Amino acid sequence: MVKNIFYLLLFTTLTVFGQNPLTPEDKIYNAVDVYSANPTVEGLQNLTKADSDFWKNSKPKTKNELLAIVVLNCNKGYYENKFGKTNQAISSYEKAWQSYQKYKLSNYDITEYCLKPLGNLYTIMGDYDNAENTIKQYYFIANAEKNQSQKIAAIQNLSNVYQNTGRIIEAIDLLEKTIKTEKLSAVQKGNLFNNLGNNYVLSYKNPDFSKPIPNIFKKLESSYFTAIQLLQSDKTQTETLANCYRNLSALNIQWHNIELANSYFEKAKKYFFATPNISPRKLAKFNYEEANLLFQQQKLSEANTILASIFKILMPNYSNKKNILPNPNSLYAETILLDALDLQAAILLEQNQPKKALEAYALSFQIEDLFSNLLVYENSKIINQIRIRNRTEKCISIYAFLYQKENKIANIESAFQLSERTKSGVLKRYLSNKKTASREETLHLEQLQNWNNEIVKEQQKGDLANVSKINEAIKKQNELMLSLKKIRLKNQVNSAENIDLKSLYSKLEKDKAIMVEYFSGFEKMYIFTLVKQRIKLDFYWDNHTATPRIISFLDYFSDANKITDNISGYNHYGNSLYEMLKLPTNATYQNLIIVPDGILNFLPFEALITKESNTTNFAQMNYLLNDFRIAYNNSATFYLDGKPISKDKKSVLGIFPVFEKTNYELTFSKAEMQSIKSNFDGQFFENKTATFDNFKMNASNYSILHLSTHATSGDTETPASIKFYDQEILYSELYNLNINPDLVVLSACETGIGKLYKSEGAMSVARGFQFAGAQNLLFSLWKVNDYTTSVFMTDFYKNIKNGESYLDANANAKMNFLKDKSISNAKKSPYYWSAFVYYGGIETAEKPTNYYLYILGLLILIGLFLVFKHFRK
Repeated sequence: MVKNIFYLLLFTTLTVFGQNPLTPEDKIYNAVDVYSANPTVEGLQNLTKADSDFWKNSKPKTKNELLAIVVLNCNKGYYENKFGKTNQAISSYEKAWQSYQKYKLSNYDITEYCLKPLGNLYTIMGDYDNAENTIKQYYFIANAEKNQSQKIAAIQNLSNVYQNTGRIIEAIDLLEKTIKTEKLSAVQKGNLFNNLGNNYVLSYKNPDFSKPIPNIFKKLESSYFTAIQLLQSDKTQTETLANCYRNLSALNIQWHNIELANSYFEKAKKYFFATPNISPRKLAKFNYEEANLLFQQQKLSEANTILASIFKILMPNYSNKKNILPNPNSLYAETILLDALDLQAAILLEQNQPKKALEAYALSFQIEDLFSNLLVYENSKIINQIRIRNRTEKCISIYAFLYQKENKIANIESAFQLSERTKSGVLKRYLSNKKTASREETLHLEQLQNWNNEIVKEQQKGDLANVSKINEAIKKQNELMLSLKKIRLKNQVNSAENIDLKSLYSKLEKDKAIMVEYFSGFEKMYIFTLVKQRIKLDFYWDNHTATPRIISFLDYFSDANKITDNISGYNHYGNSLYEMLKLPTNATYQNLIIVPDGILNFLPFEALITKESNTTNFAQMNYLLNDFRIAYNNSATFYLDGKPISKDKKSVLGIFPVFEKTNYELTFSKAEMQSIKSNFDGQFFENKTATFDNFKMNASNYSILHLSTHATSGDTETPASIKFYDQEILYSELYNLNINPDLVVLSACETGIGKLYKSEGAMSVARGFQFAGAQNLLFSLWKVNDYTTSVFMTDFYKNIKNGESYLDANANAKMNFLKDKSISNAKKSPYYWSAFVYYGGIETAEKPTNYYLYILGLLILIGLFLVFKHFRK
């Protein structure tokens, strides 16, 4: 890249003699020329100074001067990346792109020298949303300019993003379609086949992959061999050939073909070291793969030696004389460093050094904190959380082993702290940031979210989507993102804090509650139980068998007749699952807080069967509901930090679109509204007045927000949404509402269901309200029946009116439903009464305290006493 630029620069740069001073443009090009003649890490500061001096000058800038500063930053980014300074390189490329857009510059290949490397660096750093946006922008440019080379590069790089974000089918479809339909050179086709092989590997490795690919084993190996055949005649493709053989080596390690794996790696090594100008980072990555290959063969000493060389490459001041692990102060956000530390921990475990392994993992977590502070978009943060979970499971396993060995409760508490850090981390940080963010940062976040919603809504149109409109929205989003990064540079980096266990124990005691928190790992499901100032850890051995059992039970709720058609089966599965989940029995306390994980987010725990029976009478079954009042929470932190439930008089904002005389009509919604009206004051919008604008304008004025409408959970492509009379709103469009109600009631279908991430939970309508600020929510886990929902809601609100807490109001409404003799046995199926779950605080509600009445009563008593005393005299 750089040589081409310099020939251009040497042709265009003015040579100045005598008394003629250098122009700002000349100074910039001169700084680039001087540096390129002798590029060093130390010399980068001269380019930084040239950039700084240019902007310090208050004189108006010409287009040529601005273009020169873009060229400088592109070159600076190139060399920073070459010297392993990834974050600095990203910053330089971002500056270049921002200036190029802002000042509407031209006559420079911004795609080749800025956007392509920037997109790749975003991918390396795990900033996948920015990577995807950047790649799509230069794909749009390349397509418009009919630049086939850059268009194919964009497709290849986009497939890398899809691969890293788990969108394997999208990646495979994109690559297969491109190979079949586009005119490609041998090199382009070879690169695409190599990527295709990587995605085939992931499709067969992933146990959750729902769309098996026919002849997958034959296809994935064939892809690599085809790539090698296409590339080996081109001497410039040594690095890609090395990658093909590395991939074949990794594949054969998984298949336990050790000898063949070593053979392929030796070929990879030959091509890799034949590649000119290998960067330190690429060398470190190659060494990591070799160390991992040695580890798989239990050659631990050799693997350790190579790991030490990796640390030395990435951290020149590293020394393993006193400690094999790097100094925590020398760490920075780098994925290879992260992988190397995780491998070091695995080696230490094999060497029977569990505590030292935990030290290595602690350093990895420290790097993850640095990464999370660099990320702006929600999706990238969630993927980062998933990566953290895999490491967390290993650490919990070590702590469980240490507890068995040492019998120290501190080991279980440390395991719980790690589990808790994985719980809705993105939601936690978002809500925490809302409290501390400046007005400027808040506005940026709101606008960023608005543009993201525009992109998603346009993409939902499929083939009818306006590509230009999407690209323009991505541009706006990119500008906001770059500006937001500058604002955040002023703030300190905060790492995740541990929960205060003493305070948690104390609150549980005060609330007379038991907490059960689940961590659904790859190998085991871990179960933490906290009660009476104590914590214990259980686990279910094989999570691969646990998930199918949970799914089998959940299938009973997919249709109104499935439970009634097989009552004994429901009884059996409900009891089997109850025992597997190790819920408390014979407990002193009746309040139970569940912190679910993974697919357990969709499970109605109240409907589990504590004791199997032969009865067909639903009211007489042994539900967990009979033993406990159950509240759910996203995390123990949310429970501990939850605001006290208001003691003021309740008022309701009701949204009832009803959808009369349409296919969507909610027949019993009006009865539900009248019932709430009879118990509470408030404002109730129905039919045409039940608009999103009316909801937004009034939401902050009422303690309870009740929405009786239609909602959908969406799917892997379509986000969850909720209907108002005038429009359908995506769950992410709720983020910016900024509400603080006492309770949100979502009387609609599937409001707690959405795309599921183990780390974050469901991307549901309920989650949208949580992002908006709601702490206490009642929502549904499947498609609810209109009539039974109306009956349940009537009783629920009567209970609140009578002074019951939201927790008790929910539990008692369900119990009353089962006791109601006017409801048929079929309608008492758990399908009808257990759909609604309560997330939030459990403290007992108190009736409003009218102090003036007490004072008046006291004055009357005193008056009567004085009168009585007077007459007595």
